[in-house]
Amino acid sequence: MPYLHIPVLLEQIISSLKLRLGSRIIDCTLGGGGHAEAILKKIGKNGKYVGIDLDDKAHKAAKKRLAKYSNQMILVKDNFKNLDAIAEKLKFKNIDAILIDLGLSSGQLQDKDRGFSFFSEGKLDMRFGLQLEKTAGDIVNYYSQKDLQEIFKNYGEERLAGPIAKNIVEVRKKEPILSANQLADIAGRIYERFYKKRSKINPATKIFQALRIVTNDEIQNLRQALPKAISLLAPEGRLAIISYHSLEDRIVKIFFTQESRDCICPIEIPICTCCHKKSLKIITKKPILPSREEIDSNHRARSAKLRVAEKL
Repeated sequence: MPYLHIPVLLEQIISSLKLRLGSRIIDCTLGGGGHAEAILKKIGKNGKYVGIDLDDKAHKAAKKRLAKYSNQMILVKDNFKNLDAIAEKLKFKNIDAILIDLGLSSGQLQDKDRGFSFFSEGKLDMRFGLQLEKTAGDIVNYYSQKDLQEIFKNYGEERLAGPIAKNIVEVRKKEPILSANQLADIAGRIYERFYKKRSKINPATKIFQALRIVTNDEIQNLRQALPKAISLLAPEGRLAIISYHSLEDRIVKIFFTQESRDCICPIEIPICTCCHKKSLKIITKKPILPSREEIDSNHRARSAKLRVAEKL
């Protein structure tokens, strides 16, 4: 099956980043090259694009899709938390735009060997790159009930975190939980026990989200990347971030708000002691959301939120 990638909020990204001929951009989440293709067309032959991703299959798919733009781009297999080191190695600074899309690609969800999809019979893996040692299966089968409950609650905001964690531990005592559909069935049974009305989304959605976040250390990666992105941008350069759940969006919102203020001292301190100077202007006072037409054509866009800021 080909590695598919349907870019979310594509037109809004292109316009929000103020891309023009000759622009220099870093795409921290290359994926299958969906955003990249539109970006490369926009910046032209004198522009420069650096695409970062840990996923081997994403690199192969993007390289094939973007072959005619090979002179304009550099593809890097790495974690975007290392943004500063990557840029330093490539001597790529004073950047006009940086994009971070925090979602899964269609290709990852459709790859039955990765365990991202609820319906996958493959291994419960969920790693973005094989360089990572811990899989989602390791977490499910070896973490304590307390730790699992905390993961589902804190990273998935799952109301039934306790019962689901308890049931996982009970099931794995009899046999290991090896596949994604096994885990999805466990969550489904718990939901049926507590709710009579059928859920509009798959009952496993939030625990899969939480496991993926912890497996790939996504929250820490985002926290590390944000200040690095700002430091690499040229004045008036723009940072655009697409998030898909409230935890990520909250981190981005707080960071943008903090960096758009001179003083970030607690309000009870009458005189500023932090000496913080604002570095950003917020472009999107409220996040940009996908249109109904986009959601109808790409269901995975339904929870996307785009926030954009400009370096002062």
